[in-house]
Amino acid sequence: MKKIIAVVIFCEFLICLGMSLIFPVMPFIKNEYHFSAFDMGVMSSLFAFVQFVASPVVGRVSDKMGRKPMLVWGLLIFSLAEFVFALANQLWLFNVSRAVDGLSAAMFVPTSMALAADLTSVKDRAKVIGWLSAAFSGGLILGPGLGGILANINYKFPFWVAGILGIVSTLVAMSLLPSDSDERFQSTTENPEGDLLSGGWAQVKKLLSPVMITLFLMIFIMAFGLAGFESIYSLYVNEVHNFDLQSIALVLTLNGIISLILQVFFFDRMVQWWGEIRVIRYCFFASAIGTVFVIYDHSHWQLIVATLVVFEAFDMLRPAITTLLTKMSKDNQGLLNGVNMSLTSVGNIIGPLISGALLDINYQYPYWIVIVFLMGSFIITFGLQRLRKQSA
Repeated sequence: MKKIIAVVIFCEFLICLGMSLIFPVMPFIKNEYHFSAFDMGVMSSLFAFVQFVASPVVGRVSDKMGRKPMLVWGLLIFSLAEFVFALANQLWLFNVSRAVDGLSAAMFVPTSMALAADLTSVKDRAKVIGWLSAAFSGGLILGPGLGGILANINYKFPFWVAGILGIVSTLVAMSLLPSDSDERFQSTTENPEGDLLSGGWAQVKKLLSPVMITLFLMIFIMAFGLAGFESIYSLYVNEVHNFDLQSIALVLTLNGIISLILQVFFFDRMVQWWGEIRVIRYCFFASAIGTVFVIYDHSHWQLIVATLVVFEAFDMLRPAITTLLTKMSKDNQGLLNGVNMSLTSVGNIIGPLISGALLDINYQYPYWIVIVFLMGSFIITFGLQRLRKQSA
């Protein structure tokens, strides 16, 4: 059982790593093929859009088709998408690659969660799903840094590496994952994305208290802000502050290391010291102030520090908001998780599109929009604290 779970965790980490390899090489792709910032925003949004649309359908298909075939095909499709990106020289091919990447993530991530639920007891399920979530987050966090390091050889080299590793993981999954006849599937496995499509929104409406509405709004703003900031960051610092590939890779690698340390060793303590609402408040404020420094500070080292403050604040925001959300309702955890994922996906779609379009107009506009939303959320946290006391 441990070997099976280890294989799934490894493969999930690999897919999420491939998702985020694109960020440090974006300015070089943009300059090489004379794309606009909006073109690059569309490229980033396509991944999130296809994943958002396909996830509910894939979850239901895996119940009928079987977990192992869905996982194996997801890995194979991921590999093909990476090879297409490495070979692409036209915008539509880059877009197709990112869309197919989103499909592979939709095929693998929800199915891996379902497999964990199928193979584990209720006692161990939360721990295993936590490992899968850590693999998901770790891949997204470390991907940009690794992509920047590998791109020193060639800016398309990271995608060749990801494609080859995808083929290896496909073969590993085919040989080590159990066949569906060996698995003890449970028909009661939660499918929050499916619940949202089959009347789940009616249940969500019943849960919509002022506190819940505020938290859902913050989830969207957090996803929108992070996607809007991160999707154009490499373009911004390359064109405005003349960051080369090594500098971009350094920032993103440091971010990955620091984020993992904060999430693993310090997040629980921060919540115990301050409580979720204060953690959320401080993170919104820190990310807004850090973004101001990113706009106006021209020293490379100070700019790197400001960038790390923004990224770490965002990385603390998501678990803090999610933790508070789960505490607000003892029931319907699967449904609430589905809403959480859906709002995150919508933010991931809209953020790069708006930031890319604004970057073509003025370099400062995208980040000022992000600052306005973040400061608005900072102010809302004071009202959230009062609402929570009233509902307690």
